[in-house]
Amino acid sequence: MNTANRKPLPGTNLDYFDVQTVVDTIQPGAYQKLPYTSRVLAENLVRRCDPATLTASLKQLIERKRDLDFPWFPARVVCHDILGQTALVDLAGLRDAIAAKGGDPSLVNPVVPTQLIVDHSLAVEYGGFDKDAFGKNRAIEDRRNDDRFHFINWTKKTFKNVDVIPPGNGIMHQINLERMSPVVHARDGVAYPDTLVGTDSHTPHVDALGVIAIGVGGLEAESVMLGRASWMRLPDIIGVELTGTLRPGSTATDLVLALTEFLRNEKVVSSYLEFYGEGASRLTLGDRATISNMTPEYGATAAMFYIDQQTIDYLKLTGRDDEQVKLVEIYARQAGLWADSLKNAEYERVLKFDLSTVVRNIAGPSNPHRRVPTSELAARGISGTVENEPGLMPDGAVIIAAITSCTNTSNPRNVIAAGLLARNANARGLTRKPWVKTSLAPGSKTVQLYLEHAKLLPELESLGFGIVGFACTTCNGMSGALDPAIQQEIIDRDLYATAVLSGNRNFDGRIHPYAKQAFLASPPLVVAYAIAGTIRFDIEKDVLGVDKDGKPVTLKDLWPTDEEIDAIVAASVKPEQFRQVYEPMFAVSANNQEQLSPLYDWRPASTYIRRPPYWEGALAGERALKGMRPLAVLGDNITTDHLSPSNAIMADSAAGEYLSKMGLPEEDFNSYATHRGDHLTAQRATFANPKLLNEMVQENGQVKQGSLARIEPEGKVLRMWEAIETYMQRKQPLIIVAGADYGQGSSRDWAAKGVRLAGVEAIVAEGFERIHRTNLVGMGVLPLEFMPGQNRKTLNIDGTETYDVIGECTPLATLTLVINRKNGERTEVPVTCRLDTAEELSIYEAGGVLQRFAQDFLDSTAAA
Repeated sequence: MNTANRKPLPGTNLDYFDVQTVVDTIQPGAYQKLPYTSRVLAENLVRRCDPATLTASLKQLIERKRDLDFPWFPARVVCHDILGQTALVDLAGLRDAIAAKGGDPSLVNPVVPTQLIVDHSLAVEYGGFDKDAFGKNRAIEDRRNDDRFHFINWTKKTFKNVDVIPPGNGIMHQINLERMSPVVHARDGVAYPDTLVGTDSHTPHVDALGVIAIGVGGLEAESVMLGRASWMRLPDIIGVELTGTLRPGSTATDLVLALTEFLRNEKVVSSYLEFYGEGASRLTLGDRATISNMTPEYGATAAMFYIDQQTIDYLKLTGRDDEQVKLVEIYARQAGLWADSLKNAEYERVLKFDLSTVVRNIAGPSNPHRRVPTSELAARGISGTVENEPGLMPDGAVIIAAITSCTNTSNPRNVIAAGLLARNANARGLTRKPWVKTSLAPGSKTVQLYLEHAKLLPELESLGFGIVGFACTTCNGMSGALDPAIQQEIIDRDLYATAVLSGNRNFDGRIHPYAKQAFLASPPLVVAYAIAGTIRFDIEKDVLGVDKDGKPVTLKDLWPTDEEIDAIVAASVKPEQFRQVYEPMFAVSANNQEQLSPLYDWRPASTYIRRPPYWEGALAGERALKGMRPLAVLGDNITTDHLSPSNAIMADSAAGEYLSKMGLPEEDFNSYATHRGDHLTAQRATFANPKLLNEMVQENGQVKQGSLARIEPEGKVLRMWEAIETYMQRKQPLIIVAGADYGQGSSRDWAAKGVRLAGVEAIVAEGFERIHRTNLVGMGVLPLEFMPGQNRKTLNIDGTETYDVIGECTPLATLTLVINRKNGERTEVPVTCRLDTAEELSIYEAGGVLQRFAQDFLDSTAAA
């Protein structure tokens, strides 16, 4: 930490760094024009940057330049158990590698405070209509994840700087919002802004508090954990002015679905957004958090809100310590992070959005940004004729209706609205359809407390929305099994079945293998669709049922008023509920340290935790970038769910067959996500999504859907894993050719690990999503980008070719992709090397993040 420009913070016994004086010394009056994001980044530089490069780095912010990398040192790393566990498996493997080279493994620890929350492991095997669902689901979670939880418990006792919140306590983002983030830190006598990276793309949830928090892959998180700076160029910082007021009856979900569509159309990919204006000032912190949570759905990196009275009110509501709340306001006002101090902030680009234009919405059937106003369901062809054949499910049946995800359960208004709609439906004698698997999975235990206080939990339970767990569940594809009879009917009648959930993602194949598509909706709409039982239903106009007096009941008869929602929120959501939940949770988790061996005793038969192979075999060798064959030729919008799905493992999949050979019963196969600590299982998930469209595999001139590949030069079509095995045996280097937005979706490091272990050395695409590109670099895979106007189609790529890459890899260099065609022709294509910074080049050249750290660690200890 630097000592220059450190001054007393008025009204406290702390110091702070006077960034405004530093910035204005470089360019008088510059600080008042800086956006919020730049002010926080400037503070980080003044406090942590090498003084020799400080002025040059600050000029990037002041002069809006993008020609120099500058460092960012996040204050924390937050992980969910899937990526957090795999990151710690990597560090445990790194300890073994260091020990094998004669180093001290106990010195390999996270340098930056790391918080791991077990929230991605619970499946909804028992729905919310089972009164014991929570206990039953938790028992299954513990049984299935014994190996994983054994390892996680070892890490919290042997790694320094690791804090673990055990399963059954909530979702990392909601816990971060409600408790973990102090907004302003007070450490070593200094106050400074909270900043963090998190191993989940929805980490920006806490941006709503004015905290820069961005989602990264597990590999980038590992780099930050180990004390390396996160290097960046000045991002595009876009101002989003919110005007107007939400219409009566509109929820934050309706707002965010409209914003997601709007911002996707405005092309804000990889930008930092800053929401401000009269509309923003009227939004509650819960509403703001719903917007910030959906950051990856509109493609941005961050979605910031200024600190203001709404922030302070929320910190008080959630039971934060009075002195901490006072510190946040004092620091924000002194450092120019209070909303009133940003009235002169200047943006290179400003977007405007009128809240009064928002109507009731759903999004789907495959993408979060495909908004459909509920008033237009019939016109869009989504609703249709409702089949009511006795004893049979209708086509378009909603088989899953889930109030799930921190996107909405961190917003008390949304949850209370669902409870009130359930109460009104019960009063009119309406019930859920018997084929709908319903569930309520809050992101925090406080939700249960305020629903009980408001006497609304029994109302939800009556319609099947009992609490099934405090975890991500359905939103993460952990929907659990269907009733066997319902599943068989879907198969026998080839029904188009759907899911409706209050989550943030609805990509094909994500929610459940038998839910062909899924729709995102507000919690009260989820309840309404459980009653309707089908997506072929005009939710605004059609009759949901008939009451005891024989009167038809429609949605407008059940929808609560804003005044009623607000009154119950005010009366039922209290600071003591948050203290009751979080004080014991963090008191227990803080007592971690225990003296165990610094080397993990790997369980040889485990299919969950296995020593990683990143220092062995092909991964330890050079990447020749010569004679590469395509593993797949892919179109636009390939998601990390395509690359490495997270949902349930089917018995007939490559992973399922492997688990069966390892002795696991099918009922305990669990999800792909939970097995990512074992590379032998996780490898078999590579491109395992049944919705994959590999353009190398065609039938009658049409691309054949499925986890398929074509082996070359034979031209033989095989299941993807069999093709990967064949190429691995041949030691054949591979390449992937793709379209635009490659790797969008969850920050899934196995989407990069899987292809690297398969032998993929490079990926050439029209464009990459930010997190996935960084993960590829972290695994030593070279990302290459076609020049505008060139793509797999203009180059007539069919997968029979071999590829070479020529040129020196330097940041953003132009390299030559040589396409060697089957007929002997050779085509040379200029491509951009998407190693964007010198730090990324250093990581790539070492073979990846872990290899880079091992080399540096051994060099430093040898020098010492």
